[in-house]
Amino acid sequence: MTKKQKKERNYIITMAVIFFAILIVEKTGLLEQALQTGVLSTVPGIQRWLFPVLYLIPYALLAWEILVGAFKNLFKGHVLDEDFLMAIATVAAFAIGECSEGVAATLFFRIGELFEDYAVNRSRQSIKDLMEIAPEYANVEVDGELQQVDPEDVEVGTLIIVKPGEKVPLDGIVEQGTSLLDTAALTGESVDRMVMPGDEIISGCINGNGLLHVRTTKGFEDSTVAKILELVEDASSQKAPVENFITKFAKYYTPLVVIVALALAIITPLATEVAVSEGIRRACIFLVVSCPCALVISVPLSFFGGIGAASRRGILVKGSNFMEAMAKTDTIVFDKTGTLTEGSFAVKAVWPKEKEEEVLKYAALCEGFSNHPIAASVSRACVEHLNLDVVSSQEELPGRGVKAIINGKTCFAGNEKLMVENGIRITPCQETGTVVYVSCESEFLGWILIADSIKADMKDSIERLHAVGIKNIVMLTGDREEIAEAVADEIGIDQVYSELLPADKVAKVQELLDKQAAGAKLAFAGDGINDAPVIMRSDVGIAMGSMGSDAAIEAADIVLMDDDISKIATIIKIARKTLRIANFNIVFAIGVKVVVLILGAVGIANMWLAIFADVGVAILAILNAMRTMRIK
Repeated sequence: MTKKQKKERNYIITMAVIFFAILIVEKTGLLEQALQTGVLSTVPGIQRWLFPVLYLIPYALLAWEILVGAFKNLFKGHVLDEDFLMAIATVAAFAIGECSEGVAATLFFRIGELFEDYAVNRSRQSIKDLMEIAPEYANVEVDGELQQVDPEDVEVGTLIIVKPGEKVPLDGIVEQGTSLLDTAALTGESVDRMVMPGDEIISGCINGNGLLHVRTTKGFEDSTVAKILELVEDASSQKAPVENFITKFAKYYTPLVVIVALALAIITPLATEVAVSEGIRRACIFLVVSCPCALVISVPLSFFGGIGAASRRGILVKGSNFMEAMAKTDTIVFDKTGTLTEGSFAVKAVWPKEKEEEVLKYAALCEGFSNHPIAASVSRACVEHLNLDVVSSQEELPGRGVKAIINGKTCFAGNEKLMVENGIRITPCQETGTVVYVSCESEFLGWILIADSIKADMKDSIERLHAVGIKNIVMLTGDREEIAEAVADEIGIDQVYSELLPADKVAKVQELLDKQAAGAKLAFAGDGINDAPVIMRSDVGIAMGSMGSDAAIEAADIVLMDDDISKIATIIKIARKTLRIANFNIVFAIGVKVVVLILGAVGIANMWLAIFADVGVAILAILNAMRTMRIK
């Protein structure tokens, strides 16, 4: 509890003591007996106006903020808000002599506000903890001395020093030193990561026991920590459909209740034998009950708590609308490479028509200017030192391979489709994996088999998704059918679509979306820059935050900070519980209010029951909403 909340709590307790002391004196008749014999008994009409005056003291001290707020809102166009309804109801209660009820309504309204503030603060705490990953400074060497500078002022390419126990302020590459990095603030996992020269490190981690010299690769505004903070700050701006429903509901519900309250105050005494004071009393009850704070606070609080619970597990949700969509997801589509597999290709076999060295050499020269993982694996496998100056031109052919002019000769390195297109007869590879066929001057040189390993525990992760009710798990890949089928069979994928170009993936996701049942959602999880269009097209886009590309993370709605696919099942559980709690609060709050409104209209309900229907229901709904922060 903050200092401000503690001060507010003590203030309300003091007012409550004063109020209940006056109430006890009134109900026991002690003051009336004293007035009959004391000096004050000579004051005209004192027994009639003394208690209203006494009650006016705690009321004025409790209600002045409400009254001032209602008055100010009159000029802002927010007439029918909670402050206005409570102000009208309590002032009217005093006017008809229901002074104790007027003070009680105000007192419990302030208690409800304090409770709401505390609950919201608790729900924000997990996100505030995440915000603490923001580095305060970076150590830069200037004239032989270390100086602490603002990370925003550090240029790309600057050498920074990260001391043991300090936060890594910027993304970069380790040039000197080894250490363990604590990544818990980013991933939610308390597993340290060893880094050494040549390793990439990201901002927001905490350095362990080693001194690191890091060459920055990104400015602060483009760093991992800056992007995370931006995502978290923007999360509350994206409202779920349930929240939008509550906003619209309150917009029409509150004016309707005010109109009914006026009708009760005016028409009831005219049409029946009910006294004017009774009509006003019923109208006051209507106004107190009509305050929609139980809905306006508890429903957004449910989603905010769910987002906080996810963030503690290294799952960033960009808005409560995506939380609700995730709760309704029954189909998940995965990109294969880098998402289900490690994305680290390695040469597994080479079949040469004549010389193995020749196959690797021409393949490496063809792929020499490509940054594709397959190209990198071929280059690593080639032990011969290559001079790329002999490559006069190179052209990447999407979905097929590479064409290059090497020493004036036309060479190809790619799949079987590329060879067929150029009339080159090959000896097909019968093994499972990615095959690079190599040719030079229309002569087939041989093939290279490249394979990617499936991520650890991937089968268990897919089983968890099935266990939480995901009906259809789909894999999209540009690899050959036999490779895709082998991966799918090993980890338990339901549907496989292979040999797809980036544009084909978008079309396939659109096709799957068209087949979705009404109300059901489709999520896509990927990590590469080519996945960004598919991520944006799906109902919920999920990106791998640790190894994923900036474009994929930017386009995604949910980011897994440690690339752990099993956490998709976790966010589904969190989302479903969050939505259940929010929906229950809606039904519960509206149900109680409708019952008490009806009882108030026929004169059965009193002001105390109205207070419960407003503040009591709000507190119960908030307590229920806070359960989203304790999801296992």
